[in-house]
Amino acid sequence: MLTESVLYPINNETRQSLLLDGLWNFRFDPKDEGVIQGWNNRLPAPISMPVPSSFADFFTTKEERDYGGTFWYERELFVPREWEGSRIKVRFGSVTHRAVVYLNGVEVASHEGGFLPFTADVTEAARLGEKNILTVRANNELSEAAIPCGMTVTRPDGRKVVKGYFDFFNYSGIHRSVWLMREQEESVQDYSLSYEIGLNGGTDAAVHFQVRTNGPHPVRVTLHDEEGKEVARGEGTDGVMTVPNARLWQVRNAYLYTFTAEITDGGRVIDSYSEQVGIRTVSIEGEKICVNGKPVYLKGFGKHEDFEVLGKGFHWGVAKRDFECMKWTNANCFRTSHYPYAEEWYQFADREGFLIIDEVPAVGMLPSLMNFVDAGQGKTYSFFDRPDMPKLKQVHIAQVEEMIARDKNHPSVFAWSLFNEPETTSEFSKEYFTDVFDAARKLDPQNRPLTGALEKGGSPDGGRCHSLCDFICLNRYYGWYINGGVDFDDAEKELRAEMDRWAALKLGVPFVFTEFGADTLASEHKLPSVMWTQEYQNEYLEMTFRVFDSYDFIQGELVWNFADFQTAEGILRVNGNKKGVFTRTRQPKDAAFLLRKRWAEK
Repeated sequence: MLTESVLYPINNETRQSLLLDGLWNFRFDPKDEGVIQGWNNRLPAPISMPVPSSFADFFTTKEERDYGGTFWYERELFVPREWEGSRIKVRFGSVTHRAVVYLNGVEVASHEGGFLPFTADVTEAARLGEKNILTVRANNELSEAAIPCGMTVTRPDGRKVVKGYFDFFNYSGIHRSVWLMREQEESVQDYSLSYEIGLNGGTDAAVHFQVRTNGPHPVRVTLHDEEGKEVARGEGTDGVMTVPNARLWQVRNAYLYTFTAEITDGGRVIDSYSEQVGIRTVSIEGEKICVNGKPVYLKGFGKHEDFEVLGKGFHWGVAKRDFECMKWTNANCFRTSHYPYAEEWYQFADREGFLIIDEVPAVGMLPSLMNFVDAGQGKTYSFFDRPDMPKLKQVHIAQVEEMIARDKNHPSVFAWSLFNEPETTSEFSKEYFTDVFDAARKLDPQNRPLTGALEKGGSPDGGRCHSLCDFICLNRYYGWYINGGVDFDDAEKELRAEMDRWAALKLGVPFVFTEFGADTLASEHKLPSVMWTQEYQNEYLEMTFRVFDSYDFIQGELVWNFADFQTAEGILRVNGNKKGVFTRTRQPKDAAFLLRKRWAEK
């Protein structure tokens, strides 16, 4: 089990956190010679690099934009002398895809996985009351033994090129905030909450809590409402609080309480940690997805952390614009395709009342550089019989564990997605994902539903893995990759035929379409429509919605994609994927107005 604390940094009477965002020193290391040459002590001849951000789109040469391999970050930081006697840590929101961290030349941490946080305990290496040198050796190479999957090839000139088995750009760097943190020697390491509502047929709620600390002193927990009034209290590291007349967290109508865990020594507080939480339950009731016992139809998007110049670097302004655009369309849900997003997205969703399908970076599990096309057309491959699969599964399960540990207390997160469009037609795939799902079911105190997005090969006829899912997610492109253009008239018949085959299985679970869409250039109009025009995108969506409305077990529609996003170069991509309902600069295409009208009535 994960023992490292990944709690989001806060400031209070027992904890201090200093943001280390800003301009860092940066240098590429194409020959991977930095360690031998002592770059962990001081980075020679660096350039400046903003943190958080991706590095690719700042440059004006292809070699730098498309760089694959090792690269370094460095900055000075001052550690206050008053922090003596405390634990001193550096927390990274993410470094893509792996990192080794040094302080004053001493290795203090390493981490695999580019979309989840990790901390480095620098207590022993830090020099109090003076400047310290923080250095990060990062690497963005891809392989079939880590997620997301891909490969790294070396060109004849010696330059490495990273080729993902996925349809988004391999943006790399320190994408999220970095914090210098002071914690007490004895501290709150983690907490978990779960809920019961409608106690005794009324409006009271039970809040089950577990608090993990690293010391012997007693723990006190409290819950305060939005006005700051204490509404419940508990003692110990494991127990239940009763909340009279609980205000529930509702979809698009959020109410947040503040949960606080304190370690006490008599009248003295040794450590305190607080976070906003929402009281709500999630369940699958037959063919319905229920929040607080009431069915919810999912309306929204697959998204990406992607914006011009910033790449995947988190920016509050982009998040604000995205939520305002989603609210304008009357959406209520999005999937963090195809990796866990920055924590701030979840905090925002908690406040705005959006539902999230939280997805681990298990994408690219098909041996093809164009598997978004192959997946859309239902081509079959064997992937999970390869020599690297035991290592891949170990990495996969570790990142599921880290994702759930980080996000388990967010009311917005109602489901975990454990894969996107893998090969699911072989017995090897069934064995692989059975182990992943079994591991995930042991980790979440709220027992949220587990799912994964199935490509065309994961069909009612040939797929081996849909039985693992508590609700079934389908990525389908009838009318685009299948029966597109002049064959469009056949798309609806083919989609209905597949849904009839699913219906015949009588699975009795909800279905959610987690991807469907058509590439569209915002500049293009044509009558009659042709592919890539806005008219075609609307016709595609209208056809798909007719099918959705014909099957009661379809309980959600997440359009692909919220906004245009960057991909690797290719003959099927015009400077990126253009399936966005909004442009990359977050301006609406005609389809946005179609969705706004439909979802107001849905």
